[in-house]
Amino acid sequence: MQPEDASPRPTILIVDDAPANAALLVEMLQGEFRTQVALRGEEALQRARVAQPPDLILLDIMMPGLDGYAVCRSLQGDAATRDIPVIFVSTLDAPDDEARGLALGAVDYVTRPLRPAIVRQRVRTQLALARQARDLRQMVAQREAQAAELVRLNHTLEERVAEGVREVERLARLKRYFSPAVVDLMLTQGVEDPLKSHRREVAAAFVDLRGFTAFTETSDPEDVMQVMREYHESMGQMVMAFGGTLEHFAGDGMMIYFNDPIEVDNPAGLAVHMALAMQQRFATLGVDWQRRGYDLSLGIGVAFGYATIGAIGFEGRRDYGVIGNVTNLAARLCAEAAGGQILVSQRVHNQVGALVRMAPLGDMALKGFHRPMPVYAVLGHLDPAAGAPA
Repeated sequence: MQPEDASPRPTILIVDDAPANAALLVEMLQGEFRTQVALRGEEALQRARVAQPPDLILLDIMMPGLDGYAVCRSLQGDAATRDIPVIFVSTLDAPDDEARGLALGAVDYVTRPLRPAIVRQRVRTQLALARQARDLRQMVAQREAQAAELVRLNHTLEERVAEGVREVERLARLKRYFSPAVVDLMLTQGVEDPLKSHRREVAAAFVDLRGFTAFTETSDPEDVMQVMREYHESMGQMVMAFGGTLEHFAGDGMMIYFNDPIEVDNPAGLAVHMALAMQQRFATLGVDWQRRGYDLSLGIGVAFGYATIGAIGFEGRRDYGVIGNVTNLAARLCAEAAGGQILVSQRVHNQVGALVRMAPLGDMALKGFHRPMPVYAVLGHLDPAAGAPA
């Protein structure tokens, strides 16, 4: 058994109504090419329009029925056959005949009598040119496909960049309200838009400086700004360390809450531990301020309850707001707290009474509330390590 030819010989379709002429061409080409013969123009078109068409056609002009010109015109008009190179083989040797054949789309024109070496070389040349043209078309198609893919990738990249910009804007917006650690948790846990209005049970802590009004009346503005920077930086570190959300700060007052946008275990406990840590940090600040003649202290109130949470404000100026009795109660407790004191509500006491030392202060009449409410003072941790931030 002979091994299969890795490069099969090109197939040449010989079209001539004279069997002798066709046989002569077969003899010239055999050995180097595979040949097929069609004796009529109609048969030539049938043989060209198959799954494996010929690689080249040697086409006589003067034939009954469809002549060579008509066959060439039909081949050129069909997308499936227009790329098959056609060489006219004819006894018509006038320049006009050759020009007409080439105008119809033929690649060459050979006149009889035929010289075998010339015929074979003409066939080789046109096969090589056809192969180059085919390779070029494939390369162009490949480049067009690559260009289309590049357009698609660019479009995808544009969408990803736009999405990235939206995400950066969202992060920037969220970081206005939440600590970086809380924002990271929101992203990793897939928290829905926290600026959308919702209801949740939270622990609220209100923090306020005592003696601030007198301090501002007797101090230079530069000294006031320096103290405020130190105060906000120190208390802000505590908010971040305990994972609290700073709802707002205005001058000497801060509202911090826990359990939104990230739900946490025992939010009231976190709020109280943060309050104790704040008082401890403030004591260090107070020593330095007293040396500079500033008589300042810190009061804190902590409450626990339901609130409506979300963005409040108007277009171009929105803030993150917590609305409900829990925030009012925390603010009123803070207002009643003396310097260095932490006052908490009954619900906070119920949540954390086993974790910290507390002293009941009895029922207090708080502004905005119709009846007196039980209030407790936080004295310290039962376990000195209990208040360390996670």
